[in-house]
Amino acid sequence: MISRRDALKSTMSFAGATFLMSRHRKANGFTSPNSRPRIGVVGSGSRWYIRATGINADYGSAPQMRGYGDYVAVCDVDSRRRESAATIVKDWTGNAPKTMLDYRELLDDDSIDIVHISTPDHWHAKIAIEAMLAGKDVYCEKPMTLTIEEGRQMCDVCKRTGRIVQVGTQQRSSGQFLQAIALIRAGRLGEIKKATCSIGGAPTSPQLPAVAAPTELDWNQWLGPAPQADYHYLAGNYGETNSWSRCHYEFRWWYEYSGGKLTDWGAHHVDIATWGLGKTATGPVEVNPVMVKHPVQFKDGMPTDPTQFNTATEFLIQAKFGDGQELEIRHDQGNGILFEGTKGRIFVNRGRLTGQPVEDLATNPLPDNALRDVYKGQEPTNHFRNFFESVVAKREPISDVFSHHRALSTCHLAGIAARLGRPVRWNPAKEQVIDDPVAQSFIAREARKGFEIQTT
Repeated sequence: MISRRDALKSTMSFAGATFLMSRHRKANGFTSPNSRPRIGVVGSGSRWYIRATGINADYGSAPQMRGYGDYVAVCDVDSRRRESAATIVKDWTGNAPKTMLDYRELLDDDSIDIVHISTPDHWHAKIAIEAMLAGKDVYCEKPMTLTIEEGRQMCDVCKRTGRIVQVGTQQRSSGQFLQAIALIRAGRLGEIKKATCSIGGAPTSPQLPAVAAPTELDWNQWLGPAPQADYHYLAGNYGETNSWSRCHYEFRWWYEYSGGKLTDWGAHHVDIATWGLGKTATGPVEVNPVMVKHPVQFKDGMPTDPTQFNTATEFLIQAKFGDGQELEIRHDQGNGILFEGTKGRIFVNRGRLTGQPVEDLATNPLPDNALRDVYKGQEPTNHFRNFFESVVAKREPISDVFSHHRALSTCHLAGIAARLGRPVRWNPAKEQVIDDPVAQSFIAREARKGFEIQTT
């Protein structure tokens, strides 16, 4: 990894990038009530705004989204969260939003311009696709999909409808990550050979008994496309919900609804690594699970115990591209991305950007337009404003469905290899597994009857 000297040495080299990102124009176009987009949210848990879950904190996307548009509808299958979110929205806007259990009511409302998807992962693609087909623009929290096939469907429908979709990989709008990409593009690291994504491990749980779902939760609608399953829950001094369960925040530790850490933090760091490697239009040719630990036993890639978290807790997974570049995903070595090239290396995360090429900026700065070039020719700004400006201008946002699909496909392939315990060879042009029918069968999942994705 990066040397101790590089890791400890403070750098102000990305201060200019942070300053640039704060210099966006005043909120012209988002101040007049008649010009503010009308937003409907599906899923009002902590990623939307943690206060809706009863926790007194300011985490979530909604407080920033509301700077550019007005929430007018709240959909959630948990009536307590739905009512709490509605109260929050009324405090913000002065008007009570429409509330509903079924997201299709929201999509049928022609007055709604934007759909903000903040559900568990297994619902993302279905709602996003139907929203696009209904003529809505979409802000979808990461990861965009549960499977590779869903990613292909998202790309196809986005292209056909011309709708604007921003994925919530907000690191693409963060100063130190933009400067890392700019350094790579400027050749300051030489030829990039490898990117290492350290994303942390996942938790385990005790055995969770099957119990009746709480009365405020429509468990059948929460499951949606996922297989029928009992509601498992155990109260305890653990996590955001003071419990272990198959629901709400803890859904991310079940392969039925998510991909574990590989798609949770992987959606962030593998996205940046793929961008830096220049692989946003292709994929790896092989994904090798060098070391993977799961908390339960698997048979043919399927967990055999329905009572415990089942996603990988520790892992070292290597992806290789056709030109020899490597992308490594691991649970240890902190949190962040290490880029290694023939001339140097840099480490970047949400707290710092370090390495000799960064220090060299003091005497050899990047060109004035370097960050704009990275940011698709636009002035860097915050992730939410980029989305709303893209909606107005009808242009591709910084975190588009096409590049995210490619990066997330690497995460999904890592999960497939981890579950099967063997390397997976991949044809990135055809987006097919090579000579492994079982692995290929994981590219898509059969939705529960009545919850299939309709792409037309």
